[in-house]
Amino acid sequence: MPARNRRLPRHLSWPLTPTDLREALGAPEAQEPDAADVHFGTLPPGDGHLLTVSWEPRPSSNYTFSGTRPSWWNHVRISVGTVPGTERAATRHALRQTALPELAAWIHAARRAPEAWRLSAHRRSWLLTGDGVTHCGDAPPPPR
Repeated sequence: MPARNRRLPRHLSWPLTPTDLREALGAPEAQEPDAADVHFGTLPPGDGHLLTVSWEPRPSSNYTFSGTRPSWWNHVRISVGTVPGTERAATRHALRQTALPELAAWIHAARRAPEAWRLSAHRRSWLLTGDGVTHCGDAPPPPR
């Protein structure tokens, strides 16, 4: 992301770019009608999670928001945390090697999961550890 568009203090950086995410998700996922909503954080994550994906289900009531369906329901949200600028290159490499392929697989499975799974919220996160990248949260959805 260009420096002029940054909303970060000078010592922080995002370990991934929008291009990294588009390449990882591939053309079919990026062109879905309910394509993933991507958010780049402005503060270091307090819990250490550098990449988070969440599934937002459609509400079970017709009475919310006058019965309309906001675009952020029943689709994927991706959040990218920040790292110190000096750690960006190593973190980016680790996330691209491990987390991005797992992210793409999780999203692919979520879009094709059984209805029972899609009716509730789910979340998976990746953080950097001494041994590499570790995930936590929901396992991939069961196959349909």
